[in-house]
Amino acid sequence: MSVNLQTPIDYLKGVGPNRADLLRSELGIKTYQDLLNLFPNRYIDRTRYYKINELVQSSAEVQLIGTITGFREVKQKRGKRLVADFNDETGTLELVWFRGQKWIRDSIKVNEPYVIFGRLSWYNNRPSMPHPELESQKGHDGNLRSAIQPIYPSTEKLSNKGITNRVVSKMIQQLFVEAKGNFRETLSEQILGQLKLISKSKALLNVHFPQSQDLLSKAQFRLKFEELFYIQLQLILKNLIHKSKIKGYRFESVGDYFNTFFKSHLPFELTNAQKRVLKEIRQDLGSNAQMNRLLQGDVGSGKTIVAFMS
Repeated sequence: MSVNLQTPIDYLKGVGPNRADLLRSELGIKTYQDLLNLFPNRYIDRTRYYKINELVQSSAEVQLIGTITGFREVKQKRGKRLVADFNDETGTLELVWFRGQKWIRDSIKVNEPYVIFGRLSWYNNRPSMPHPELESQKGHDGNLRSAIQPIYPSTEKLSNKGITNRVVSKMIQQLFVEAKGNFRETLSEQILGQLKLISKSKALLNVHFPQSQDLLSKAQFRLKFEELFYIQLQLILKNLIHKSKIKGYRFESVGDYFNTFFKSHLPFELTNAQKRVLKEIRQDLGSNAQMNRLLQGDVGSGKTIVAFMS
């Protein structure tokens, strides 16, 4: 039995009522479906792991593997900050937290390997990393994720409450676990085959957890096509309903003035394209439906005479 995507987000494992309230108020996420449709704003390539001695001031967001050897609290003008020494075989990097300090100290185990990721800050030519994303190496290696990391929409309030990008990614991962990676297909086999589109389940997996750049591109194309396809169907349906309800004025036959002008006074021969468009317009005018038509052509192609004779 597949998961019901209309299930309230409160019931997803790892969310709970407090996080659910924040997701609803900040991002409008009310159901499993809303979370599944929270697509990333951008992606970060996390194929590289830096060593501490490789860090330079031009480095932006970096990823490292190492151990935290200890914590210390540093007093400042307003409150205090928590500092941890993060080490690898090449040196030491300071990790800094200005909030959530108790949770950090309670959740991190000293002298165990962790993967950290974040933006560097420099002071007196020494790097530090404020509020890094941090995960045990064992958990990192076992997670459903790729080296191409999605970055999701967020707000300051979500970040302050601990709902980081990594937390959102874990929520989506849990949704995939509960759904067993299977989501209802919304396009026919004929469309999938003709356009060589990947399945809905594969597209959702690779837009949230890209297995390669090629699969990410295919996933994005599939989801964009589906959205535009159903928008087009809605417009067609709306147009059909509109035509069935609103009757236009019907011109059943061409009048004498038109025939006289066309046969006796038109000083040149119409092109085949002009004749074809005139015929299409006359057919529209002879029907009961309201006509909505755009006459388009290059400068000097004869749009004015076609409009005049219509």
